[in-house]
Amino acid sequence: MKDKKSADIIVRSMSEGVLLAVLLLIVVVYVLYTSGHLVMDHTWESMLRTGVALCIPVITVGVLYGLYQALRLKMRLGKLRDTLLMWEKGSWSQSAPEWGSDEWARLGEQMDRIGKKWGDQISSLQRLSTNNAQLAEQARVSAIIEERQRLARELHDAVSQQLFAISMTATAVGRTFDKDLQRAKRQVELIEEMSSVAQSEMRALLLHLRPVYLEGKRLYEGIQELVQELQAKIPMEIALEMDEDLRLLKGVENHLFRIVQEALSNTLRHAKASRMEIKIVQKADSVRVTLRDDGIGFELDDTKQTSYGLSTMRERINEIGGTIQYITAPGKGTRIEIVVPIVTLNTEESGWT
Repeated sequence: MKDKKSADIIVRSMSEGVLLAVLLLIVVVYVLYTSGHLVMDHTWESMLRTGVALCIPVITVGVLYGLYQALRLKMRLGKLRDTLLMWEKGSWSQSAPEWGSDEWARLGEQMDRIGKKWGDQISSLQRLSTNNAQLAEQARVSAIIEERQRLARELHDAVSQQLFAISMTATAVGRTFDKDLQRAKRQVELIEEMSSVAQSEMRALLLHLRPVYLEGKRLYEGIQELVQELQAKIPMEIALEMDEDLRLLKGVENHLFRIVQEALSNTLRHAKASRMEIKIVQKADSVRVTLRDDGIGFELDDTKQTSYGLSTMRERINEIGGTIQYITAPGKGTRIEIVVPIVTLNTEESGWT
């Protein structure tokens, strides 16, 4: 499709060049003939010979002129497209090409202003994300106190009472063991049942204590701990490749951490995969995240993007000015490609000390 469009531009420009040259030839011949400077024999053979002699160089010049203009336009459009493509990938350091002092130069200046404005907007988005993360950290401290109080109430209302009942039943077993063996067996079975319920209650409470944010850790530390925790509990192999020295804004790191969590959760619940790869690397002025599994994949459509948590991941990426792409098909696994531009702020703004 792209080659066809390029060929259309060249053919159209060459056709216009030929048409312009032929029209100019007709005008010149008419002026010379009517002014008496051009004398022609009025025989068909002479007129045909003269016409061919004039048309061949004129058409050649028209074709060459049209080809030159088309290639020149194609080269400029190619440079313009490359710049826009780099901007789309998050590389805002790419400047528009310089084209002298004509209208193309003014177009390049306009593009540079637009690119700078987009870069400033991404910086504002990431600053806002960092500020939100700092406000969330303050709110988290208050939430921790409330959560501790709630857990204390639930421990008292559920687990503590069950442990007390187990203790009382165990005491009763000691008293009835010699007198009524069948009753003592029923009491032991009751103890086993109550201890199982208490264990389930405790596991449910511990799930609430699992962190969902980095909580002061760096991105590498948080993801590494998450991977190690999962590998100790699940049979799936998880391969992590990440630069330990990678340092981003706090808000950006929180969003990337949650996205990795969401991707792992989706893989565990839906993909039926035996292996997952997590790759986070810095390329020039952007961070590239690749999440890949060898699961069953799925047909990517609007329904799937609203389920499976994909829409939540896209919202998080949009908040930090990045791009996300899903690559999947039934039986082919799933790959998620994320690109986030790096914005350099001072230490106080970044949230790191």
